[in-house]
Amino acid sequence: MNQDEFRFDQDRRRFLRASAWGVAATAVSHAGIGDLAGAENPTPIAESPLPSRPAGVEVLMPRDRVPLSFIIDDSTCLVNMGHFCNPQFAAAWPNRAEYQKPWKTWPREIPDGFVRQFGEWCAEHGVKGKYSIVPNPACVGWLDRELPGWSRTELQSSMNLVRELMVPNWDIHPEMITHTRVIDLKTGRPMEEISSATMENSYPQEKKSVDELAAYLAYALRILKNCELPCEGVTTPGGFGGMVKRELPMAVDQAVRDVYGATLPHYFKYVVSGDESTEPKLEHLRGVGTDDVRLTVNVPAGTGDWFGGWQGDSLSEPDRYCNRDATNGRMVELIQRREPAVMLCHWPGMYSNSSQEGFRSFQRVVESLASRFGDDTIWMKVSEIAHYWAAKQLTEIEHVGNRLILKAPFASSKFTLQIDGGVGPVSVQHGGDRKLLKETTTRSRLDSETWFSDEKHLVACFDLPKGTTHLVLGETG
Repeated sequence: MNQDEFRFDQDRRRFLRASAWGVAATAVSHAGIGDLAGAENPTPIAESPLPSRPAGVEVLMPRDRVPLSFIIDDSTCLVNMGHFCNPQFAAAWPNRAEYQKPWKTWPREIPDGFVRQFGEWCAEHGVKGKYSIVPNPACVGWLDRELPGWSRTELQSSMNLVRELMVPNWDIHPEMITHTRVIDLKTGRPMEEISSATMENSYPQEKKSVDELAAYLAYALRILKNCELPCEGVTTPGGFGGMVKRELPMAVDQAVRDVYGATLPHYFKYVVSGDESTEPKLEHLRGVGTDDVRLTVNVPAGTGDWFGGWQGDSLSEPDRYCNRDATNGRMVELIQRREPAVMLCHWPGMYSNSSQEGFRSFQRVVESLASRFGDDTIWMKVSEIAHYWAAKQLTEIEHVGNRLILKAPFASSKFTLQIDGGVGPVSVQHGGDRKLLKETTTRSRLDSETWFSDEKHLVACFDLPKGTTHLVLGETG
């Protein structure tokens, strides 16, 4: 973190601690963000009240495990954003030493061979998360048309690799249109002026309506849709949207629904530090208790970027995430607090300008976490965390006799309930279908369609469909 980022980080934390929102979050930034101390408070977490729960019934985390996830920013096809962003940031902020580095010596490409190496290793170790695809990376070219410097065959091969290898385990987000220059939506060209006001990392610097923001997000989303990439959310580049935090979740909801028809949009913008909760926030929530519940889920990261940095030239500090024996580090802290533990990095920092030093550090962190917490954690995509928390907080639960009646506005896999004094066997009934869950003798083996009990509690784990589901206790038929 450079001095400008540090000052911004401190300003933002002071603002958020003083605000009524009460969520300490710092923007993930690496260029040109102003002081937000005078900004308005963000949207309240919920505009509709959450449903009440019967005594003795608690929704746990999936499989009663702590969700892990890995958020990767500044990734795209082929283009090394560390190389191509740097001169554009230098033009907008000419006095910043950070942008005077020898960027011309850095590789212009992060090759597909590295994407394959990374993706296959993560799949083997169960790692999931979010992987940005910047649609017009640093104004180099359009991923749904041409990428000058690479052949169309190379571009299509790179896109196929993302579809086939990354999509199953990673959410795909646009990180707005270019991650550098603001695009004039009327012309499709960067704004003529070059200044902090026309860089996405600090855009907008004045109030914008929800419709204006949604139009900009939708422009980026349509390019990814043209590329046949699925998408349920967006990532804000740097401080994008910092002056319009009330409007942003509404704009995300509008844009993602309009372009992709997604029923539960989410976004990544904030990094939570210290003692504040890392649980996702339900924003712009309305319609609770109806058949048309709508909201946007704000999924924060819980760490800084301590791998190779956004320029790919920093030495990693993996022990800040987790030391070798997994006894210390931010990820260890979050796991022991039993809150979502979401790591953050920038893609150039994984590649580390060809050395792959960041990737090796990441591998060590994953292996260390698994060695101690393998039975206590579960890797999830960001969208899966968003869906689970929407179901966790919004599913209505009624306790009638030996039944729990669940009315879920959103489906979620591995939904996990704890019932004080409950007795088995346990079955799940949805519509005309009824399925008997399997008993497991240890809590660590809980998975979909299983249940476990001890002297005090019964815990059931099952895939929760949208609509009404009955959880039946103590009946074999």
